[in-house]
Amino acid sequence: MSAGSPAAGNQWLRLIPLRVTPPRSARSAARSHPGIDTRLVFAYAALMKALHLTALTVALPTLLFMNDADAQPAGYNYDEAKVPAYTLPDPLLAADGSKITTAAQWQKSRRAETLKLFEQEVYGRQLGKLKETKFEVNSVERGVLGGKAVRKQITLHLLGEDKEPKLHVLMYLPAAATKPVPVFVGYNFDGNHAVNADPGIELSTNWLREANAPGIKDHRATEEGRGREASRWAVDKILERGYGVVTAYYGDIEPDHAEGWKDGLRAKIKTDAAGKTLPLEEWSAISAWAWGLSRVMDYLETDDNVNTNQVAVMGHSRLGKTALWAGATDERFAITISNESGCGGAALSRRIFGETVKRINTSFPHWFCANYKKYNDNEAACPVDQHQLIALLAPRPVYVASAAEDLWADPNGEFLGAKHAEPVYALFGKRGLGAETQPPVNTPVGDSIGYHVRTGKHDVTEYDWEQYLNFADRHFGRKR
Repeated sequence: MSAGSPAAGNQWLRLIPLRVTPPRSARSAARSHPGIDTRLVFAYAALMKALHLTALTVALPTLLFMNDADAQPAGYNYDEAKVPAYTLPDPLLAADGSKITTAAQWQKSRRAETLKLFEQEVYGRQLGKLKETKFEVNSVERGVLGGKAVRKQITLHLLGEDKEPKLHVLMYLPAAATKPVPVFVGYNFDGNHAVNADPGIELSTNWLREANAPGIKDHRATEEGRGREASRWAVDKILERGYGVVTAYYGDIEPDHAEGWKDGLRAKIKTDAAGKTLPLEEWSAISAWAWGLSRVMDYLETDDNVNTNQVAVMGHSRLGKTALWAGATDERFAITISNESGCGGAALSRRIFGETVKRINTSFPHWFCANYKKYNDNEAACPVDQHQLIALLAPRPVYVASAAEDLWADPNGEFLGAKHAEPVYALFGKRGLGAETQPPVNTPVGDSIGYHVRTGKHDVTEYDWEQYLNFADRHFGRKR
């Protein structure tokens, strides 16, 4: 059986080549492939040293090396019957023990209390809006994508001109639009050029997560990577429905690895916008990424072609967690969409189903603030759970989506996260899911809180986008 070829009848029994060269490259290899146990990489490095080898390529079965986005690693619970008994924090119980019974009480006190707990214990503090941030429109080209779109490319000079980091924004707007349009805003994983094969998109020059893959060499983009994420974006469909697409590469803000902060925004920041000291451990990559989405919103407020009252923020997987936190911290986002955000996103942590708090903090120690590690194998001690994150979006519409085969992200836990946010939405007279249990696959439910679980794996599909567009049409009062 050749490396990378499927074993008969089992997609997880493939051989994956991993090249290890000690000592620094061993760390790099492990960081580049977070699905593999770091101890295994260093074991091979030790073997190389003993044998006086300078490099070694090993073929690892994917049972040992699986991307968290695609895999259900062994040793974790995927059985609903084994979910432990748990008690969720009451989103309507104030810190002083009083019960919140009105929307005004929620807005005046309990919302701020809840937001503060997530800042202190999960995602970290917010940086705030900096006066140094400047916008530069680099190009505007009409008639692209076969005449369907206007393409804009904008640079956000986050800390001022001629300073790093910069956030590079790609925008497509419907060419036929005669008035400001609603837009979907979200990060991409592999650079703006990966969203569409359009040759006019600037090629990303920043570090990419994968070391070598089609369109990526030594963590850098190549021309071959144009459109490699196109299946996740449904750009043509979005434009046809009268919406714009606004995206940026999240690695522009901070590269996604444990030491990525050294080359990102957090290395440059010593104080928040109010002048208060902001230590590294008091915020996180997700907090920084969410901050970047708010800066995109700042730019959109200057663009006369965008209806800034109808901006939906959307994210998939780790970027779904980011979208939820951005929606919670920035009420200008009219709709928030979480696509398979799992642990630390929409899924209830106390269920200990699929990915756990300990696993996510171990594999991705930079995603959350230092305090979140207190809840490794200790979920019940956390003063919040993810239904309260979703509740922070009230009364604005929110959509949570799952995939039936993505057990790692706990689809039922994502449904329950949305379900248990309903009491806060009810304060505003808003209807929630309209379902007591997780609906059948491919059966969307909900009103101000939307949900579906579709067939398939961890991904963003045309089906997902169809539901998001329908949801946005309904809440933005748009007719097809």
